[in-house]
Amino acid sequence: MGAGTVALVVIDDAISMWDMYELGIATAVFGVAHTDLADPWYDLRLVGSRPGAPSTAPGFTLNAPYGLDELEKADTVIVPVVPESYMNGGRELPADLLAALRGAAARGARLVSLCNGVFALAAAGLLDGRPATAHWEHTRELAERYPRVQVDESVLYVDDGDVLTSAGLSGGLDLCLHIVRRDLGARVANQLARRLVVPAHRPGGQAQYVERALDVTDDGIAPVLHWALEHLDRPLTVEDLAARAGMSVRSFHRNLRAATGTSPMKWLLHQRLARAQQLLETTELPIDQVSERSGLGSANNLRHHFATHLGVAPTEYRRAFPCSGPVPALQR
Repeated sequence: MGAGTVALVVIDDAISMWDMYELGIATAVFGVAHTDLADPWYDLRLVGSRPGAPSTAPGFTLNAPYGLDELEKADTVIVPVVPESYMNGGRELPADLLAALRGAAARGARLVSLCNGVFALAAAGLLDGRPATAHWEHTRELAERYPRVQVDESVLYVDDGDVLTSAGLSGGLDLCLHIVRRDLGARVANQLARRLVVPAHRPGGQAQYVERALDVTDDGIAPVLHWALEHLDRPLTVEDLAARAGMSVRSFHRNLRAATGTSPMKWLLHQRLARAQQLLETTELPIDQVSERSGLGSANNLRHHFATHLGVAPTEYRRAFPCSGPVPALQR
């Protein structure tokens, strides 16, 4: 898709400091011009039902200079916050906002919600019959109020093509980085994540109930995971990793899941896919060598996992994010 115009919708009302966090996430990713990573970057527009009308949070006043007519032009529309007064059976969301969201969806814009912003998409009827998520504290209410939505309370985010929803807080940042990865490629998303000092890639299917971030600091397994990342081209097994950690396989499973929210083999697969994306973007290696160096084995295996997890063939991915500039030398 490439970078485009992003309309960030602010619903007029008092908002909490938690809501400011969600707004800050989207602004940090799409509103700061990281043109050294990709040029052009996104063009962020802060949109409100009444342009210039202030929304307040403790210690802050937020003014949205653009009106809902921006949703008629935006490539991506993000609803990061539904204020508390509209939740828990409170007031109805503004009819003009819901109509603008429907109009944006009808003309093909990408619709995104962070945390309880999903209630706006659901109220507009844009999630009927579709999978969606929210912060686990809100998922029961979402399912009860909108029974036609296929609510998944466990995942970090859901990418359903033209409609994407996320859990709260760090899950929202995971989704924003996933969108950058989709639009501008793994290299740009990884560099941006490093700049924001967050994990480069936590897949959407990872559990919300993660006890620690994926940039694991647990002394028992962190060195093993860093070692695995340096040796992804090897045929690693759970037994290998557990032995290196000095744990039983069962203990290693338990500790890794507690630290990352996923199983050892799923963690390895996602790291190998991320490595393959990086190699496709930054080198001119043949597909079979990309597969070997990322530890996915044959080219057919690489194609299978790309189709399953990314929805494209490796050659299509490379065409979308071609190598530019000098081809870096690779070790191993």
